[in-house]
Amino acid sequence: MGDSEQKVDSSRRTAIGVTCAIGAVGGVAAAVPFVSTFAPSERARAAGAPVEVEIGEIQPGELKRVEWRGKPVWILRRTTEMLASLKKTDDAVADPKSVRDPNNTPEYARNEYRSIKPEYLVVVGICTHLGCSPSDRLTPGAQPSLPDDWQGGFLCPCHGSTFDLAGRVFKNKPAPDNLPVPPYKYVSDTRLIIGSDDKA
Repeated sequence: MGDSEQKVDSSRRTAIGVTCAIGAVGGVAAAVPFVSTFAPSERARAAGAPVEVEIGEIQPGELKRVEWRGKPVWILRRTTEMLASLKKTDDAVADPKSVRDPNNTPEYARNEYRSIKPEYLVVVGICTHLGCSPSDRLTPGAQPSLPDDWQGGFLCPCHGSTFDLAGRVFKNKPAPDNLPVPPYKYVSDTRLIIGSDDKA
């Protein structure tokens, strides 16, 4: 091979090397924006983040609705009468101690009130049957689609499942389980965080 052929071959190798390097850089530059689309957006990260809620302004007997991870969460400040009604519904609900599905109720809420503080019920407002959102029927007494001895609670209009004021499902209803209790904790007497309990 002559000197001129070696120079051409060397130039060709250099040109191929430069072309490959430019192509690789271009490929990486094109891939970075594409790969970055797989990273969760700020909005998506925020949607899964814990939510801090002010509960001090909720009056006894009132229900506050907030959103956590795209789900409705209900915070009910129960009156003394509402708390007393739970003893009346104990025998009528399917899982009074919330032990049937341990993932549905954190250990700290597996009590008569299904809550950390008896006064405040915190539940995800989604029926465990087909995912409908029940309506609150907090007033006791006979009402359409409810029994005459209704103590107050929640009614799922889709298939008629009913829940008491602790979110416990009544027996012989389509919903298989109680309304879920999300992980939550108190950060003060008037504020709680939904989505974090230091154990979840």
